[in-house]
Amino acid sequence: MKPLIVLLAVFGVSSLATFIAGHPPDYYFCGRLAMGVMLIFAATAHFKFTRGMVLMVPNFIPYKRAVVYITGYIEMLAAIGLLIKNVREPVAWFVILFLVLLLPANIHAAKNKVNLEKPEICGNSVNYLWFRMPLQLFFIAWVYYFGVMH
Repeated sequence: MKPLIVLLAVFGVSSLATFIAGHPPDYYFCGRLAMGVMLIFAATAHFKFTRGMVLMVPNFIPYKRAVVYITGYIEMLAAIGLLIKNVREPVAWFVILFLVLLLPANIHAAKNKVNLEKPEICGNSVNYLWFRMPLQLFFIAWVYYFGVMH
């Protein structure tokens, strides 16, 4: 839920700032900026809540801590790449693939009730997936619309 709030808030504020500054609206840029900030926000969890993130990684994946750190750095680089004109479209496709690849971690976390921030097995139940899966699809559609369609 927090990433969605960050995404929508940054989109709204950046769109409003563009309007107040008297510039023509560039909603595609605002959408990419919002996704970039959301990715940075999500990336910080990889470093602040590493132990909880490790619990999210499915058991068949080795070197869980390294995977958590690497994916955090990937999110940061992707956030920057979405704002660079020459690479934004391939980066947007990469982010879409990345979000698809994260689905097993989200399913694993929900099935095992991982609380990311604690880190404990006392978090949301599988019912959380009814929110998380459509949200993940919304993020994918957002990246496609603002990053690929530009």
